[in-house]
Amino acid sequence: MAARKITFVDTTLRDGSHAVRHSFTEAQVAEIAGGLDKCGVELIELSHGDGLGGGSFTYGFSKVNEFKLMEAASSQIKNGKLTVLLLPGIGTIADLKEAQKCGAKAVRVATHVTEADVSAEHIYAAKDMGMMAVGFLMMAHRAPVERIVEEAKKMESYGADYVNVADSAGYLMPLDVKARIEALKSELSIPVGFHAHNNMGMASANSLIAVQSGAEYVDGTLRGLGAGAGNAQIEVLAGIMKRNEIETGVDFYGLMDLAAEKVDPIMIRPQTIDNGSLMLAYAGVYSSFLLHVYDAAKKYNLDPRDILVELGRREMVGGQEDMIIDVAHQLSTK
Repeated sequence: MAARKITFVDTTLRDGSHAVRHSFTEAQVAEIAGGLDKCGVELIELSHGDGLGGGSFTYGFSKVNEFKLMEAASSQIKNGKLTVLLLPGIGTIADLKEAQKCGAKAVRVATHVTEADVSAEHIYAAKDMGMMAVGFLMMAHRAPVERIVEEAKKMESYGADYVNVADSAGYLMPLDVKARIEALKSELSIPVGFHAHNNMGMASANSLIAVQSGAEYVDGTLRGLGAGAGNAQIEVLAGIMKRNEIETGVDFYGLMDLAAEKVDPIMIRPQTIDNGSLMLAYAGVYSSFLLHVYDAAKKYNLDPRDILVELGRREMVGGQEDMIIDVAHQLSTK
C-alpha cells in the first residue's frame, strides 16, 4: 500500500477509565497525557468513561472530578487537542462549556447508531464554541450499512468534522467493518473514523481493515486499556501501521515505553479476553456493561454470562446500565 497519513485518537484516559473503575489521579493523567502529546498523538480523549456528566450512582463516580483531571492533562498537552466525549442525555452543553474552560478543544458527540438526531444541538453548540466536533455512532453492529450511512449524513449536516463508527461490543468481523467504512467513504464528504473493542480479539485486525477501507482516524489506548476486553492497543496499532507503510506521525518506541512505564502500574487487571468479555461480543452487548454485570452476578449469585445473554436478547444500549440490576433480579427469581 502506498504511504498515506492517518490520525490516531487515544482514549486511554476516557475508555480506559472503565477498566480502572474511574480511579485516575491528576498526576496519572498529567503523565499519560503529556507522554501521548510528546509521542505525537493529535487527539487525546479524557472524561468519565461514560462521557461528560457520567459520574453518578448508575455509572460510578470518579475518584477525582473530571474537570480537575482535564486541567491537569491540558497543562501538559502542547501540540495535540484535549478531547472529551459527550453522550446527549448524560452530558450537557453546560458541561461542554466547562470542559472547554478546562482546556478541551474537541468533543466527540456519541449516540446510539440509529439516534444521530439527538446529537444536533450538541454538535451545533460545539462548532459555535470554536471546538472540533465529531459524530460518534455507537453499537455499529446494531444497524444495516444503509441506516448507518443515513445517520452519519445527519451528523455531517450538523457540522461534524468527521464521523466515527464504534464497534462498542467488539462484535464486528473485518468484512463487516470494510462494508461500513467503504459505504461511509462513498457517501460522505467528511472523513471517517473507527473505534474498536477487543472482545473477540479482532480490534487490531478491524482497525487495519478500517484504514485500508478509507478510515482516516483510528482510536486506540495504551495497553488496550478500556471497557470489556479493552480497545485496540495503540502501540500495537503504531507497529501495524508502520509495517503497512501507513504514516501516523507518532513515536512507536515512545508509545511502547509510555504504556510500560505509566499504564502497566495502574492497571487493575490485564486486558485479556475473559469469559465475560467474550460473551459481550457474542451477545452484542455494550462493552462498558461488563464490570456492572460482574457486580450484579455476585449480588444475585448468577453466572454473568446468563445476564449478558439476556441483555443482548433485550437489545440494551449504552446508557441503560441501570437495567442490569433489573435483569439480574428477574433472572434470580426464575
